[in-house]
Amino acid sequence: MMNILSHINFSSPNNLPLIIIGAGESGVGAAILAKQKGFNVFVSDANAIAEKYKHELYKYEIAFEEKQHSEDKILQSALVVKSPGIANNTIIIQKIKQKGIPVISEVEFAFQYCGESKIIAITGSNGKSTTTALTYHILNEGGFDVALVGNIGISFAKQVALDPKQWYVAEISSFQLDDIVNFKPYIAVLLNITEDHLDRYEYNFQNYINSKFRIIENQTNEDYFIYCDDDPVIQQQLKNISITHTNPLPFSMKHEIKNGAYLKGDQMMLRIQEERVSMSIYDFALKGKHNTYNTMAACIAATTVGIRKEKIREAVNDFQSLAHRMEYVATVRGVDFINDSKATNVNSTWFALESMTKPTILILGGVDKGNDYSLITDLVKEKVKAIVCMGTDNKKIIAAFKNVVPVIVETASATDAVAQSFKLAAKGDVVLLSPACASFDLFKNFEDRGNQFKLAVKDL
Repeated sequence: MMNILSHINFSSPNNLPLIIIGAGESGVGAAILAKQKGFNVFVSDANAIAEKYKHELYKYEIAFEEKQHSEDKILQSALVVKSPGIANNTIIIQKIKQKGIPVISEVEFAFQYCGESKIIAITGSNGKSTTTALTYHILNEGGFDVALVGNIGISFAKQVALDPKQWYVAEISSFQLDDIVNFKPYIAVLLNITEDHLDRYEYNFQNYINSKFRIIENQTNEDYFIYCDDDPVIQQQLKNISITHTNPLPFSMKHEIKNGAYLKGDQMMLRIQEERVSMSIYDFALKGKHNTYNTMAACIAATTVGIRKEKIREAVNDFQSLAHRMEYVATVRGVDFINDSKATNVNSTWFALESMTKPTILILGGVDKGNDYSLITDLVKEKVKAIVCMGTDNKKIIAAFKNVVPVIVETASATDAVAQSFKLAAKGDVVLLSPACASFDLFKNFEDRGNQFKLAVKDL
């Protein structure tokens, strides 16, 4: 296959015109790196640009426009870096591609300037933020010169431009993988694949699966592929493709693994080349079956890069979970409150419920992304004593669970949702915010939703 970037001299671009489409964290980071390396950079965003990003563009003297796309200027570009939030079927991207201008993602652009640095790239439908943060934590505690980048940290490109490191631990989405060419992680981690973002993939699940597997397409026999051997979608895809070009390191809770990780009773067993490590899962800071999988993946990566088992044990034990991802908020009169606002799809809520060990008041709702609530019906029946809806339109949730739980309450704010949940809870119960929906009906984003939830809990 012809390399669409072969004609571009990244080491000496000599003012070559480069357009960035989208001016969020990813786009502005790419613009800063491109300006630093000698491209003639122009940033274009169809929407208003946030003030903090405008400030950065002014600071680095980068030309930009907002609330429009100047097609004449854009279509004269030699290269386009597209932000992950912009779909390939948007009109401007279609016109760029029709003109034959290469379109790449910010992670591909950053990769061009990584040199000898190594990348641990982590993807999956659920758990990638937690796994990325834990992997970074272990490497950092192990004394590595490492940065946390991608969807979770600062822009990969911005980190490369302003503070390059020997190691990058990167959370990578399918949208970023869609526009790679040469991007090649030293360690690729694929946690799981469940239906998500199908509106970006022509409602064809296989297209989304193919996108996730692009994380290994440029790997060689010097690289490693860590994946969940219990995930049925990954298992099926591995029957159809070859992974002999990389070094597979699977992990499983169901069966013994010769080279990778598996559970034996309550012990996680690691076998990486000559290394043999065992750890009690009760020592993991992250609880729940899904987090055991996440921890196994992070531990394989850490062992592969040579971190001592004592350091891994310490780091896994003292890791603090992420804000808005199964975040313990407070216990009020014997009732625990947990903020899982980052659960914006049904699968994420499934994982949250699966880890609950106490009777649960579940706060659900927001902007529905075509949710199939039947996926969590059994867990709701088993663990949930009441559902508190928090959204502008709760009809679908009520229809899905009216015959499953005895109590369903409607609310339209975080304050009301917390108050109603507390009223329904008894000592020893858990109130779990795990909405299974996007947040844009009542909140700016999932962080705003989680923060308002935490404030409401503190005001009880």
